[in-house]
Amino acid sequence: MLKKSNVINNFIYSSVYQVLLIILPLITAPYIFRVLGANGVGTFSYTYSIANCLALVGMLGVNNYGNRTIASLQNDRQNRSKAFWNILTVQILATVSMVVVYFIYLILFCPTTYRLVSYIQIFTVIASFVDINWFFFGMEKFKITVTRNVFVRLITVIAIFAFVKNSSQVWLYTLLMVGGHFISNLIVWPFIKKEIDFVKPSFSEMKLHFKPIIVLFVPVIAVTLYNKMDKVMIGVLSDVTQNGFYECVERIITVPMGLITALGTVMLPRMSHLFASGDEGKTQRYIRLSMEFVCFLGIALTFGIAGIANEFSPVFFGEEFTSVGFLVVLISPTIFFKCWANVIRTQYLIPLKYDKPYVISVWFGAVVNLIINSALIGRYGAAGAVIGTVCAESAVMIYQTWFVRKKLPIGKYVNDGVVYLIPGIVMFIAVRIVGNYFGANLLSVVFEVVVGVLVYIGLCIPILLSRHREIMNHFLKK
Repeated sequence: MLKKSNVINNFIYSSVYQVLLIILPLITAPYIFRVLGANGVGTFSYTYSIANCLALVGMLGVNNYGNRTIASLQNDRQNRSKAFWNILTVQILATVSMVVVYFIYLILFCPTTYRLVSYIQIFTVIASFVDINWFFFGMEKFKITVTRNVFVRLITVIAIFAFVKNSSQVWLYTLLMVGGHFISNLIVWPFIKKEIDFVKPSFSEMKLHFKPIIVLFVPVIAVTLYNKMDKVMIGVLSDVTQNGFYECVERIITVPMGLITALGTVMLPRMSHLFASGDEGKTQRYIRLSMEFVCFLGIALTFGIAGIANEFSPVFFGEEFTSVGFLVVLISPTIFFKCWANVIRTQYLIPLKYDKPYVISVWFGAVVNLIINSALIGRYGAAGAVIGTVCAESAVMIYQTWFVRKKLPIGKYVNDGVVYLIPGIVMFIAVRIVGNYFGANLLSVVFEVVVGVLVYIGLCIPILLSRHREIMNHFLKK
């Protein structure tokens, strides 16, 4: 069984991996948004959303199911090998079918304006064909995926700065982005032979995996509807400029979610393994610690990002995107909603195979999102999509919390986390004072971040030291 220090190590590796997937495109954003403009960014965003929807269908529910299954077979090479090849075969068949669907879309339905970029986006769909990161996550070997992907992502960033020079090169930017994603999935394959043996897939074995994969695919559809279809609906009901604004909002808001996704990615296989071994005491401790951690981090990120949004947006993306600041403030509560729900989902519902309430919760959120989007996007553009997202994420969090209310001590989690609310509010006030005094410029943004971090950490250190001195010392040492 893994020691606590290994869990912390894996969290650090997973954090690097998840933030890497988000932070490098964000580094290029100030340059790309100025070079391509709102229309060019909107074109990439719209075409990627369609291709990414099909890529997610190609993956079915393999990311969560494969992770959970491999985690339960960490010490059984023979059955682990058999499970891997049969799950992968299901994934490949699904991806091939989505490639066919995408070509039908390109031939019959793709607008001529977006056709070249849309053809390049085929690599987004094909990338699902070779995505086996779920296997290494299930084995809790996060270092392999992190170290190999860092190199590919950095090369992609360098290439974007070197070759994308004007607004007519949306196609080149798309090629570099999706090509890098495809290569990053492909590059971990040489390491798979050390972990498994080849086992010929069989139809009977694939059938055993197919049903639970589909069950976990249903929430993927729902999440796609309210995370990816927002852009599609903006493109249909509004215009690509509004899509460009929404793309800015999404890029800002997904950066902090990398840390929360990292926690879920690490803890899902760990909790699956612990539940399978019957160690209830340790599972309860992990969940309570995770809940307090996401309250500490989620409150900081929610108030911090809302605090700097008005100055950050025009400085980072350009004057054309000044209105994005208001949208970021509007969407910032979703950070906390996602943090809370992520722990319930990845550390309790999925490891214990409570797939039905998980499915219901995300479909509930999808329905809420689609209704509000349909009513508001046509009139308010990106702001309508933001309101729909906030309502959807809150609905998911509320339903999942309600379901586990008799199984987990929700009251204790609230008491543990509410103490971080006052530091978050004080930080927000301090940041706004700085922003109002210095205005929208780079110095102001840097000063806001420094002040926000110092105020929040300074107020929280006494709380953290009184509760978790040992964990803090180990984490800081790492």
